[in-house]
Amino acid sequence: MAFDFFAGAPRLHVRCGALGLAAAAALVMSGCAVQPRVPTTTNATTSLATQTSRAYHGRFAVQYNDQNGVQRNAYGNFDWEETGDTVTLQLRNPLGQTMAIVTSSPSLATLELPNRQPVNAENVSELMQNALGFALPVEGLRYWLQPSAAPTSRAQTTLDPEANNGRPKEIKQDGWTIDYLAYADAPATGVKRVNLTRNEPPLDIKLVLDQ
Repeated sequence: MAFDFFAGAPRLHVRCGALGLAAAAALVMSGCAVQPRVPTTTNATTSLATQTSRAYHGRFAVQYNDQNGVQRNAYGNFDWEETGDTVTLQLRNPLGQTMAIVTSSPSLATLELPNRQPVNAENVSELMQNALGFALPVEGLRYWLQPSAAPTSRAQTTLDPEANNGRPKEIKQDGWTIDYLAYADAPATGVKRVNLTRNEPPLDIKLVLDQ
């Protein structure tokens, strides 16, 4: 069966060349999947009612070069949950089984793979690169999916000439080019399809947001 990324149909031959991702996919296919979880809070944290909360569900396609310079592709589904400064990103294979869970906060990043102990680091990009062979720009995506440029660095924004609400058509920031290909049809709002590309190291990310 062939996997149509935009249609979301299953595909059994996912090419994930990085050792960590291949091992995770193999474990997932055998039924050993990481159980999804949601970030927890304590009494010392700000009430959820006063924090910014966002959630996205959709599909991803990533094209990247492995450590040997060979082009690889990864496909699947994702769930993004954002509460305040904490983001939890779940990556699943086309069959819907969890491949990895990434949690990012200002003080700590954690990555979980099937049947392995969680790995912690200060940098979420380093964690993903070492384990999966590619790293999604989690910190930038927090803003780019809104859609807006991140306030932490300079950006070049091109507005959509066909819209009268000032929504962006393209953002260039931190070495990334973010192309907004489609927005949700009214009365729904938000980004529908977005491509992210980076030249060095080469990385091409396609996202389709279903909700």
